[in-house]
Amino acid sequence: MPQPINYKQHIEINPQIRFGSPVIKGTRITVYDVLQWLASGMSASDILADLPQLDQGRSSRAWPTPP
Repeated sequence: MPQPINYKQHIEINPQIRFGSPVIKGTRITVYDVLQWLASGMSASDILADLPQLDQGRSSRAWPTPP
């Protein structure tokens, strides 16, 4: 059984960054933006290609690795 993910290792909330919206740790990319892109049909591969600061190591626990 997979271990639960500690979201605090991947997401941070800081009032000085994006008005306190939850962001991917070490970036200014909001969790909301990533979820919107996924909901609109973008694949994780597309998002990673468009946003190199979301390297696979940082995001690998946030969504499944594309096939």
